[in-house]
Parts: sequence; structure tokens; C-alpha cells
Amino acid sequence: MMSTRPMLWKPSPERAGQSQMHAFMTRVAGKYGFKPEWEMLRQWSIDRRDLFWEELRQFAQVEPSTPAQTTMTGQGMLDTRWFPGMKLNYARHMLRFDDDRDAILFEGELGQSARLSHRQLREEVARCAAALKAAGVKRGDRVAGFMPNVPETVVAMLAAASLGAVWSSCSPDFGVRGVLDRFGQIEPTVLIATDGYTYGGKRFETLARVADMLKELRSVRRTVIVPFLDRSPHIAGVKHGVLWREFLGPADRPAPPLDFEEVPFDHPLFIMYSSGTTGVPKCIVHGHGGTLLQHMKELMLHCDLREGERTFYFTTCGWMMWNWLVSGLGVGAAVVLFEGSPV
Repeated sequence: MMSTRPMLWKPSPERAGQSQMHAFMTRVAGKYGFKPEWEMLRQWSIDRRDLFWEELRQFAQVEPSTPAQTTMTGQGMLDTRWFPGMKLNYARHMLRFDDDRDAILFEGELGQSARLSHRQLREEVARCAAALKAAGVKRGDRVAGFMPNVPETVVAMLAAASLGAVWSSCSPDFGVRGVLDRFGQIEPTVLIATDGYTYGGKRFETLARVADMLKELRSVRRTVIVPFLDRSPHIAGVKHGVLWREFLGPADRPAPPLDFEEVPFDHPLFIMYSSGTTGVPKCIVHGHGGTLLQHMKELMLHCDLREGERTFYFTTCGWMMWNWLVSGLGVGAAVVLFEGSPV
């Protein structure tokens, strides 16, 4: 039964006609011989999902280092494999812009602020990737973040991804048990953590919790502390601890070359978690290729996000919307990060 509730908003025909959804629809309708209407596009994307996802890849300008042998093989949810033979890297697409336009704009509730251009972001990721590699991180290793929503979190995630390592994060308001229920399952090699966070105008220190976590996270070989509450936090009690800037090296030194580990389409990128309401949270693994294409589809077609625009979603690093927000970099948009209470 159709809803009788009034429609809240509808774009004008002119605006709809200028959208990326319309551009994509017109492109594939002309190529595959169907009428350029929404319902026709929706049904075609279901009936010919092999063609849809390859056309979306091209539309989003996702360029693999090695092309796929075919778009998909197998049948059904468990047996289907997407883009077998393809090699790519999520971080390469996120960092494909190398200019002075804004990539990250950060604001904290107590007036903290920072901004990074696409070029500066690439340089910081290169420094972090080199430091992670020197710490022994390799393809398939897990790098965990116990972090607020700050630029350093984005840098660490992209650096891990560039190496083919797997990123997983919790926000710093999690208790020790909540973190261990998650990170304890994935055995991270490196932990990126903060000295604290703020919310509602209050300061919350976290180094004692980090020290407690490390008593059980025996796989961690390096703990990198990102100062947020204090410029030079005292980290003597943090096992394997080092401050962020010391780990990366001076920002005024030339950045090392930024290389990317090219991985299969389904190589793990993120580990997220179920809510934990029915027991220990369940690990949910998302791959490089699937994450990249799905996010580009949502951001470009559904949100009509474009190069040079800004995008914001209020989220913490413990929610999947943080991963989605950061993918705006792949469109060429500036990602707006906010840490703290929104009211």
C-alpha cells in the first residue's frame, strides 16, 4: 500500500537533471537500450548487476592496477566472487588528488581546529605508512585505533590501508572491556590511541584505560599516542609507547615516497563490529573493492557529492558512518570532522 504522507522534499526537474544520478542513468540507458527513468535503472541494476557494478567502477574513475578477468563468478550470496583477478588499493583512490585544496577540515567543541590539503594529507599518510612499516606492519596485519574523530585517525587508517593492513577502530568513550571484546578478537600489531577526549565541555583522560587494555592485548608491539588533551602527555606507563610526532618524524622534513600494496578486490580493509547486545560483538570484515565501490555509489549517485565540495556527518570512530564519511576523499571532496558534543 502506498504511503499517503506528504512528500517532504523533491528536487526541481532542473536540479535532478544536473545530478550525477541522472548522468549515470543517461549513460547506461543509452548504452544498454532502456528508457532513462529511475525505475528502469533500478530494475536493470538488479537484473544485470554484473554490468551495473562495472559501469559504476568506470563512472567513479576507480582504476585498478590489474584489471579483473570478469565482473563476477558464481551464484548466490555465498558463492559469488566479484572482480576476480583485480588488484587495487582503497587508499590509492582516497589519495588520488595531490593539490592545495582542502581535504580535511577539523573542529573540536572547545575551539580546536586543523585543516589539511590533499597534498598535506598524502605527505602525512606517507610518513605514517613508513613508520608503520618500520614497526613491522605488513599486509594482513591489524592496526587498531582507540581514537577521537581527528585528522590523525584518518591518516593512520589510510596509512594502514596503503600497506594492505586491516584497520579497526573504537571511540575513546568505550570502556576497557568494550574495547577488549573487540580488539581482543583481532590481535592488532599496532595500537593508535589518544590521551583523552572532551565531551560537553568536560575532559576525559584515557591513558590509564590504554595501559589496562595493553595488559591483555599482547599482540601489540607498538602503541602510538596522539596528544589531544595535552601537547606532551606523560606516557611512561604505556607499554611500547611513543608519541605520534616522534613516531612519524618531523613534519618539516620531506615525506618519503608513498607506495601502495596492490591487493585483491576482496582483501580485508576494515573490521567493524556488531552491537554486542547478544553477546561478544561479532567481527564484520569489509574489503577494499567492495567498500570503495559501495561508498562511491552512495556518495556520488545518492548524495550527489562532487569534487571540491564539503561533506559532514556527525559520528565517532566507533560507528561505520565514520568510514563512510572519510570515503568522501575519493570523490575529491573535503571531509569535515567534528569531535565532541554537537549541542
